[in-house]
Amino acid sequence: MEQSKDNKIIPMTSVDSGKLREVTPDVAYYTNQIVNLIMIGNPGGDWVLVDAGMPKSGKEIIKVAQQRFGENNSPKAIILTHGHFDHVGSIVDLIEKWNVPVYAHSLESTFLTGMESYPQPDTSVEGGVLAKISSVYPHEPINISEVLQQLPDNGEVPYLIDWEWIHVPGHSPGQVALYRERDGVLISADALITVKQDSLYKVLIQKEEICGPPVYLTTNWSQARESVEKLAALNPQILVPGHGTAMSGPELKSGIEHLLANWEEEAVPSHGRWVWTKDL
Repeated sequence: MEQSKDNKIIPMTSVDSGKLREVTPDVAYYTNQIVNLIMIGNPGGDWVLVDAGMPKSGKEIIKVAQQRFGENNSPKAIILTHGHFDHVGSIVDLIEKWNVPVYAHSLESTFLTGMESYPQPDTSVEGGVLAKISSVYPHEPINISEVLQQLPDNGEVPYLIDWEWIHVPGHSPGQVALYRERDGVLISADALITVKQDSLYKVLIQKEEICGPPVYLTTNWSQARESVEKLAALNPQILVPGHGTAMSGPELKSGIEHLLANWEEEAVPSHGRWVWTKDL
């Protein structure tokens, strides 16, 4: 197994980095610099980790997990929402520590088995400083073929009987969200986030607003909109995004409605390598 050949520390953080916050007794999210990892399971009991954080953060993530679940309590599995660098940055360290299976959508498999690189981030896209410097972000594939398994076709999530996975492409071909109907908890990955991820200032202070996916790595904007529409139809009660703070209540519902009503103005950049417009 190996991390990507361009895996490196990204000197970028936010005021929420290092915080572990519960949204329900058995769902907590940990902010690792600028990205969230989700831990599903009651403290001290069986649990599953969703995503694997930023590069070179393995020891940090393991320490937080041990504090919540116990020193000798490995997760049953790791679920990857997709394979971008900030969601798999420490996956090899975690696998070497815990020796557990990793599940992802089949359309992400080439990026997770060393076969294919993601497209390089689009520095030409309309956006803030973090879009302009995105060429420094790792984009080459990792190889975890020894432990990688495909998510079941029926939408079930291994070891999480109350949850379902939902295909939400656009930001990446095989991106998935996780949803629990009984309490409306939605783990939205990067399909729907709560911070404008290309803005250095907004990422630093974690300014809360419902946003579409990060512009510099989103390659299909028509699919991205369809994915948000799919998630909106679930009427989520609690949103745990890949980036930004968790949201709930009327602000969540109105924020999603506003985003969809103003999609081309607020989500889709005016220019860039993968810009989609209604004229295409």
